[in-house]
Amino acid sequence: MRIAVTGKQGQVVSALVERGAGAGVEIIAAGRPELDLADRQSIRAVLAGIAPDIIVSAAAYTAVDKAESEPELALTLNAEGPAAVAEIAGELGIPVVHLSTDYVFSGDKQDAYVETDATGPVSVYGKSKLAGEKGIAAVNPNHVILRTAWVYSPFGANFVKTMLRLAETRDAVSVVADQRGTPTSALDIADAVITIARRLVEDQAPELRGVFHLTGSGEATWADFAEEIFAGLRAKSGKTISVKRITTVDYPTPARRPANSLLSNSKLKHVYGIVLPDWKLSTRTVLDRLL
Repeated sequence: MRIAVTGKQGQVVSALVERGAGAGVEIIAAGRPELDLADRQSIRAVLAGIAPDIIVSAAAYTAVDKAESEPELALTLNAEGPAAVAEIAGELGIPVVHLSTDYVFSGDKQDAYVETDATGPVSVYGKSKLAGEKGIAAVNPNHVILRTAWVYSPFGANFVKTMLRLAETRDAVSVVADQRGTPTSALDIADAVITIARRLVEDQAPELRGVFHLTGSGEATWADFAEEIFAGLRAKSGKTISVKRITTVDYPTPARRPANSLLSNSKLKHVYGIVLPDWKLSTRTVLDRLL
């Protein structure tokens, strides 16, 4: 199976390239300058040239706070570009798997969000990602949209790496403790995407298509996540870092974050039989590589 994935540097792209090799899948990453999400012709030329069995739409504008001052660019890269990718997948007669986010929800619900819950993004980034979901669904029914959250990995910039960097110069770190979600390893996401891609290529069943939630198992606050990272650091190096639990109000940001980012993965388990590992186990796996 040959998978074309948009983007070259992202965490999920890097994880797909690594995991694809072990799974006997050819992963071809395509990004700028050859493939530019703002240039439909470049998208068509590159993807048609790769002639994949399936396309994974992973490239995105992910600077959540910066998006507040760059709404047009966020919309171009998170909505118009992915819709073009999906439309071209339709022209090629192949499925598309698109990565979306918990930020399409407001975060006001008390328990985990299911796929049919009403969306209500509270940030420009979230609005641009929701527009991408709608654009894809409108142009290509042969799609899977995977909403994930709190992504980290051995690659790129992410929360785990930030905490480890802060630990180099501090004995204590202040971390928000009133936002809930599930840390999700890009390595686990890649494994799931490959499994889903195989099914989509082999099976035309409508129930395999649509929106699914894909996060690690369990739940945490950002402060819980930080404590787990520092516990792993202590086990490896003996260094102790304490976490000061603060509120969202104590750490203002340009973009609002959902207070509740928990996503229910029950639909994914029922349809695909996929359950990602507990977030603590996957965090240790990534820490073992980074440390």
